[in-house]
Parts: sequence; structure tokens; C-alpha cells
Amino acid sequence: MRHLTVEPLIASLLMMHLHGAAAVTHSLKYFETASSGVTNFPEYVMVGLVDDVEMVHYDSNTRRAEPKQDWMSRITADDPQYWQQQTENSKSNQQLYKADMETLKQRFNQTGGAHIIQLMYGCEWDDETNEVKGYAQDGYDGEDFISFDLKTETFIAPKQQAVITKHKWDNDRAVIERYKNYLTHECPDWGKKYVKYGRSSLMRTELPSVSLLQKTSSSPVSCHATGFYPDRATLFWRKDGEELHEDVDLGEILPNHDGSFQMSADLELSSVAAADWRRYDCVFQLSGVKEDIVTRLDEKEIMTNEEKPAHITFIIIIAAVALLALVIIAVGGVMFHRNRRAKCPPTSDNSSELSEQLNPEPEG
Repeated sequence: MRHLTVEPLIASLLMMHLHGAAAVTHSLKYFETASSGVTNFPEYVMVGLVDDVEMVHYDSNTRRAEPKQDWMSRITADDPQYWQQQTENSKSNQQLYKADMETLKQRFNQTGGAHIIQLMYGCEWDDETNEVKGYAQDGYDGEDFISFDLKTETFIAPKQQAVITKHKWDNDRAVIERYKNYLTHECPDWGKKYVKYGRSSLMRTELPSVSLLQKTSSSPVSCHATGFYPDRATLFWRKDGEELHEDVDLGEILPNHDGSFQMSADLELSSVAAADWRRYDCVFQLSGVKEDIVTRLDEKEIMTNEEKPAHITFIIIIAAVALLALVIIAVGGVMFHRNRRAKCPPTSDNSSELSEQLNPEPEG
């Protein structure tokens, strides 16, 4: 396996793990993937993330590093050669991965088939305390291969095939110092630059609309939050102010078409008496926002698409038809009496005269 490249190819991942007024934690993260024997997939891909937002991308098909966010283009004002340098670094890594792939296939006694190497590395730092945490780990064919422990300054080899690499790197102080310097100094330094370039976009927050949903009266009640940004959010149910874990099914954070996010948390209430519903509430927390959004469980506020039972619908239809029939009968009766009165012979002395008018004699 190759050594970690420490040029400023690495981008930043801005993360805000602490809620409310607590200090914001940022992070910088990169993923590199090399493949062999995988059809319709580049041999090498590098992706840089800032705050879980992709900001740089390179693959062996395009053979150039490209900005994925508009604000990343501003970096050329400070470093005109930045993107060219990133492209050259990625091309070099692409070739190194080819050699790594052959080495690993030999160690695992493999000659063909599809194989993948993955490398993930980066750092996290606290804005207030400046505490830094770094990590670097390699995987092969979906399993951990080797990782670097910054605290002990040693490498961890969960696979027997990685032990030879571990021994080699553990005994090479230059390798350890290179990892350590990058993860604790270069990584956060570059990360802070990226955060500065994208601050207006990365630091924005949008609060969601929160609704209570229920498919049927016997289904769990779902607390659904949609339209929030960023995706560093928490949604949970409470009872009497205490967070619930039992009878709660927490869904994943999913993207909306407009770039915002949505999530839901379902609460099973089949064993809860209706009188106790008022003891429950749903809480939404967004990183960087001080105030929580609290939605109390109220049956009147639950939206549902449950249809009325068939027998009730049938009764309503029958009643409506009966009512319509009564109306028709009543109207028919009135018209009948009006027509009858109009056709009956008058009882006045002018009856013969009227009769002649209605039934005139034919002309001669």
C-alpha cells in the first residue's frame, strides 16, 4: 500500500456536531476509490467534501480536478495554479493505486475478478478549543485493511495480509510523522480556508415545517420534518420531557428536490391510553440553531388519509338517496295539485262562457 499523499489535494468537510450555542466542529474529508475489473466505472475516483457537500471531483475518465461548488472557484484568486496542481496530484495517485491493486491481489492470491480499494482520511477541529482529531483508513473489497491511530501513532491491521504493511510503516518514523503532520496541521489549515470560501453557503440554516401524520387510527404517529438545511439535524420523541428510545422508529435523512432535507420519526401508540397522549411531544433540533421546534402530540393536529369504513359510507349514501327521494316526492306532490286545480271546471256562473273559450266551435 502507498503512503498517504499530503499535498493540498485534500478538501474540507464542514461538520457541526454540537447543537445550539455550543462550539461548532468542522471537518475535512476525502474519499479515493480505485477499481479493477469493474465495468462502467472509472478506475480511479477522488471526491472532496465540505460540510457533506461535494466541492471537488476527479476521475480517470475526465482526468482533471474540477470544482463542484461555485465558491470553490474563488480559490484561484489566491492560488492561480491550484486546480492544475490538484489535477497532477490526482493523476499521480491514480498510477500509485494501480500498483497497490496488483500488490493486494497477490497478497490475497487473486488473479482476476472485480476488486476495489478505498481510502478515507481527514480531520475534525473545534473552533473554540482548536482540538483536532485526525483519521486515515484503507479498505479492500469492502472490508477494513489498515488504519492509522493518531493517539498511539501506530497502524492497525485487522487483516493478516496487512500485517506486513503495518510492520513496515510502524518502523518508518518518516511515514508516521508525515501522517501526523498532515492530520493535525495541514488538514485543519486547508479546511479553514475552504470554510472561509464557502461560509455564506455552508453556514446557512433553514428551519423545517413539522407535521404529525398517521395512515390509519391503528398506525404509528409519524413526526415529519421537511425543508430543513443543512442535514445535520436530530428528530426524536419525548415523554414527560425524557427522550424515548423504545417504540420509536427513526427514519433516515433524505434529500428533497430543492436541495433541502426531510426526516421522520414514528411513535407506536397502540398501548398508550388516549388520555396520556398529551405527555408526548416531538422535538426537532438543527445544528447551529439555538431554539428547538417542539410539536406536542395532539389528536386534533394529526393529518390522516384514512377513509371512512365501508358500512358507514354505505349508510350515508342510502340516507342521501332517501332524502333526495323525499324531496322529489314533495316537489311532485306540489306540481300535481297545481295542475289538477288548473284543469278542474270552475264552479262560478261563467263556466259555460269559459268552456266556449277553451273549446271554440269550428268555423263554418
